[in-house]
Amino acid sequence: MKELARLLGALDPDAGLADRHVWLVKLFEWIRGDRTSVQAAVSRVQAFIDAVQRQPELRSRLQAWWATLTHTVDITPLLADFGFAPRTAFVSELAERLRRKLLPGTPETTDASELFPLVATARFDVQWMSALEESQVNQLTALLSADLAQGTRDWHYSLMDALTYCTAQIRATGFAPELRLRMNRASPHARAFHALPADVQELRTAFFQPVPDAVALQAAVRQYRERLDACRQAVNSIYAHLEENGISLGMVFRLRQLRARMLRQRELLEALLSAKPAMAALKLLARRVTIAQEGKSIGALISANSTLLSAKMAERSAETGEHYITRNRADYKEMLGKAMGGGAVTALTTLLKFMVVGIGLSAFWSGFWAGVVYAASFILIQLLHFTLATKQPAMTAPAMAAKLKDIDSDESTATLEDFVDEVTHLVRSQVAAVFGNVFMVVPAVLLVNAAIELALGRPMIGADSARHVLESLTLLGPTLLWAAFTGVVLFTASMIAGWAENAFVLHRLDSALRHNPRFTAVLGNERAARWSVFMREHISGFASNISLGFMLGLIPSFTGFFGLELELRHVTLSTGQLAAAGASLGLEALRQAAFWWSVASIPLIGALNLSVSFYFAFRLALQAHNVSKLDRARIRSAIWARWRGQPLSFFIPR
Repeated sequence: MKELARLLGALDPDAGLADRHVWLVKLFEWIRGDRTSVQAAVSRVQAFIDAVQRQPELRSRLQAWWATLTHTVDITPLLADFGFAPRTAFVSELAERLRRKLLPGTPETTDASELFPLVATARFDVQWMSALEESQVNQLTALLSADLAQGTRDWHYSLMDALTYCTAQIRATGFAPELRLRMNRASPHARAFHALPADVQELRTAFFQPVPDAVALQAAVRQYRERLDACRQAVNSIYAHLEENGISLGMVFRLRQLRARMLRQRELLEALLSAKPAMAALKLLARRVTIAQEGKSIGALISANSTLLSAKMAERSAETGEHYITRNRADYKEMLGKAMGGGAVTALTTLLKFMVVGIGLSAFWSGFWAGVVYAASFILIQLLHFTLATKQPAMTAPAMAAKLKDIDSDESTATLEDFVDEVTHLVRSQVAAVFGNVFMVVPAVLLVNAAIELALGRPMIGADSARHVLESLTLLGPTLLWAAFTGVVLFTASMIAGWAENAFVLHRLDSALRHNPRFTAVLGNERAARWSVFMREHISGFASNISLGFMLGLIPSFTGFFGLELELRHVTLSTGQLAAAGASLGLEALRQAAFWWSVASIPLIGALNLSVSFYFAFRLALQAHNVSKLDRARIRSAIWARWRGQPLSFFIPR
């Protein structure tokens, strides 16, 4: 109680702006205590009430302090704008959150949205505020205001102003060209945003008229709510447009801000119409505490606004991934043939990679030109319609997850069985692709090595380089760690592919290639049309192959500069390098334990490349399709049941 007595003794309504606000900050700190007991905090609030009630002079000082606070601090930003970005752009909000994390706030402010986070600093404040009884809230209200009627009117005016400001922001966002042009113009709600100011003005007039008219007020409230619903319907039509025409992070951020503003309007309207203004005010303040805590998280901002974009990227990958799933024997043989073609091209990639290393460039330029070699060979594989096995999982995982959209329906059992069938098709496809790549890259490398020996009289690589390859691929080293990391890189490349395709569709680049006068003047109409179709079909593959190639080449160089020395182990490339090392060492390699340890690592590298990239892509796709944890457990059980009952179905097509 001594601390409370000191706190009450320091209350000075004539103090400076910052000192008055610091006193409020200290009051909340005292109420929170050690934050271990909500009931203890409520008891301290009651102790504060009792102490002020016993001292009339203290009560007068408190009321004078409160009157000064309410007249100098504008509460409408806290009610209307708190929790929203000052500019409707994702980057500006990210910068604002970073600023709040790095720079301290000041209590010397007349903006309630700046003062409030300094006062209510913890989620614990929500708990003790929510635990206050109505009688205690009414006592606090009576202590703070000498004229309750006037205080209620001031509160209602602040709420109405906040509604007006919030409505203006909603209307401005709804009129933004990037949203307005994507709304369904045929919808009856297309022009709903136009009448919002008139509706809120009508509500203001009906609420504050000298002679209360309940019928007029109800009509104004009903009209306002119906207009909000119409605006919400207009916003929902944008999502249908985005499904077909691509999406951007900035657009998702604007839409989330707009929908949150509409929810804020409903919250303010409920508080305005509440028969218990004090309880409504407390509820609003408690909600602001939650918003303040949520507004601190940078990770939450990125996660919330990237979910829809990730879902769209997953869907783009799903469209591509369908081509990699074989469902019958004919498809299986075709996949095996395409994989063997990919393995043959990878043999040339291996040769070019060793040539780049043999030049002896600096680390960056060696990695850069290695990336060029990888990217060019991957694009060649794509254009020849061959297959690189490790690119499949990150593409096929979203296609697999798309099969689970109806898992909660009445036919969920059949859906789950169909999904398990797809799993068996997928595993078979990837096993065939890996086998085809590895089976073909070894003889192709040996053939290239033989041609070089005939032409130059020496093998593809020297004995020292061959032994270095064995040391880098041995199972006794960190090979499996690098293989798992390569799986993450493969997943990243698939996300870049989905992002690039989404951006290509969003900005209508296919239409630009087909119709832009500058392109048609150079290419001609027919060729421009062919290029448009070609790029629309291949942009995802180009983005994936180029990004994967440069990541394989440059990541070791960049991380080595910082002393991390992260390396990558790609199963087909590693097999080609191992074959080149074996060809260089000749039959002597068969007598070396390092060679067989490297051979043993190849299947494990392939398994980790596939499983890690598939795991991340499948997890993202499950989140995009909102598959619950319970359904995920059902999926695992069904797959294990199929494995126990029909293990060969995962490897041999029917």
